[in-house]
Order: sequence, then C-alpha cells, then structure tokens
Amino acid sequence: SIYPLVIALVVLAHWLMMKLGFHVLISTYVPVLSAALLIHLLENLLPYQKHWLPNKSDLGNDAIFMIAVQIVLPKALAFLAVTYLLVWFQSMGWVVSVWPQDLNPFIQVAMMLLCADFLRYWLHRAYHELSFMWVFHAVHHSPQKLYWMNVGRFHPLDKASQYLFDALPFVILGVSEEVLALYFVFYAVNGFFQHCNIELHFGPLNYLISSAELHRWHHSRKVQESNANYGNNIIIWDLLFGTYFFPKDRQVEEIGLVNKDYPLGYATQLKTPFLGRIDQHMMPLQSVVDII
Repeated sequence: SIYPLVIALVVLAHWLMMKLGFHVLISTYVPVLSAALLIHLLENLLPYQKHWLPNKSDLGNDAIFMIAVQIVLPKALAFLAVTYLLVWFQSMGWVVSVWPQDLNPFIQVAMMLLCADFLRYWLHRAYHELSFMWVFHAVHHSPQKLYWMNVGRFHPLDKASQYLFDALPFVILGVSEEVLALYFVFYAVNGFFQHCNIELHFGPLNYLISSAELHRWHHSRKVQESNANYGNNIIIWDLLFGTYFFPKDRQVEEIGLVNKDYPLGYATQLKTPFLGRIDQHMMPLQSVVDII
C-alpha cells in the first residue's frame, strides 16, 4: 500500500497547494521533494537489498546528475523551447492548440501518460537496440546499485532527446501549465519508486505501472533480461508489444553493465559515450583511464 498511498498524498498536496494560491513551482516541488525524503527513509528502514544502500560517493555523483540533468537541463530546454522553438513553430503555422483543455485535469494527465509513454517506449527501445544510441544510455545503466536517486543518472544528450519526445509535443499541442505540473508530480515520484530500493510488492499494479519489481529486471546485467520493461511510467506498451518480463520464481541477480569497471563519476560519464563500447570491455580499461 506504500506506493498508491504516497502517490495519492503527493497529488493531493499538489492540488491543495494550487487551490490555496501557491506558485506552481512551489506546489510542484514541495510534494515531490517530500516524497523523495520519505522514500529515502523507507529505503533505510525496508531495503530490498542491503548492499544497494548508497555510500557518500554514490550519493554525491547522483546528486550532481539529479541537479544538472533532471532539474537544470529540463528548465533550460523548456526556456529555449518556449522562447525560440515555439515562436518559430508558430511562425511556420505548426502550433495547433487542439488539446482538450476543458477536460478534467486528471483525465488530461491520463491521456498524457498514454501518449508520452508510447513515444518514450520506442525511444527507450531504440536506445537499447541501436548501438550508437546505447553508448549514451549506458550511463543510466552503469550503477551496480539501484535506489531512488539514480533515477536522475542520464547523459545530458539522452535526457535532451527524452524531452523532445515527452514534454515538447504537449507544449506544442497546448497543454496547460497546471496539467504539465500535475503530470510532472506523478512522473517524478513514480520514477523515484521505479528505481527505489524498498521491499515492495505491487501485485496487480505490475500490469499497469512500470514498477520497481519490473524495472529491476530492466537494469539486469544480462542483456536478455534488461532489454525489456521499457515503460517509463506505465507498462501497457510492453504488454502490447511483447517486451514485458517478470519472472516470479526468482530475483534479479546482478545489475549494471557487463564492464564492471565502467567509470561512475559525473565528469567522466559525460565522456564515456565518445570512448567506444567500453560498457562491453571492448577497450582495455587502462586505455579508458588514460583517455579520461
């Protein structure tokens, strides 16, 4: 019951703060950050794997990724999209406000989840199945521990492409700021849970939500297990396109990349996609160290 309860509470808190007149950023980030703190505490109280609990180095690197890639980069992309790209689209006559803004906000968010996850499903699958894209996405799969904060570990170019498939189409279609904020609240907290190190059982929700139980298999070191469960928020498209994977008779063994010596520092991981397929031991480790 932890997952649905927390999701319900943060959505309710966001809605109440908006009704009380708080700024949209405050109404969005206060519930999200509160959920992050709660999930962090639960990871220490009810860990799924004790050896996945992060140390100071893990937290330091993931905090940099969280701030730089999950907060600063999307804000910069949103500013550029609204200030330049959206204006250019309008000049070309490409911006059409066809989004049904009169519908209930929760229905609009549900529509966004279905549409955005369809786009993100194919983007995510391409990042796994096309080698020139995988070298960027390997950054996200590099940690050998799975816990809430490494939801933010993405190479900036990987994250930027996600924005093009996620938020930008809905900005162009005319989704309101309030609906985008509500979508973000669910998106962020669901992502924390998806990567969390808490002993949780999602039951029937495993056929709707891209849960932690499913996503751990997506981070498996074995490629035949990790090339599955691509859903970002929901798992419906994996069920439809045959990439759903959830063996119930065993637990995931090891997570991470084939190359256990893949660099994990923020600065070095900005360079790793340009060093070849080092995630597969295709370059001698000393050569990688020398280049970095």
